[in-house]
Amino acid sequence: MNPEALVRPELDTGVPHGALLLTFAETIIGTDRPALDAARVALADALGPVAIAGASAIAGNFTKNDRVANALGIPIDDMVFKGTQDLREQLGLNDYKSAENTFRHL
Repeated sequence: MNPEALVRPELDTGVPHGALLLTFAETIIGTDRPALDAARVALADALGPVAIAGASAIAGNFTKNDRVANALGIPIDDMVFKGTQDLREQLGLNDYKSAENTFRHL
């Protein structure tokens, strides 16, 4: 397992082919094109090509919703804000322009 991975494909999600879906999720947010291509092929082999479209649509929709929430400045609860300080620094979330909208409420 990659200790820096954001997604952990080895976890048992209880979802059929969950490891393949998690691997796809990990590669779709990364920069390793060959790994993404391999994840797509594995997903298509196991669930068919429609699964790639569905998983991609879900990932895209999540990204869209997350960006809309960030742009609107959805406030973070104080407990979450304090508990995620190290993670936000590690991921560079405090540097996003939209962070001004979210973090100014605290």
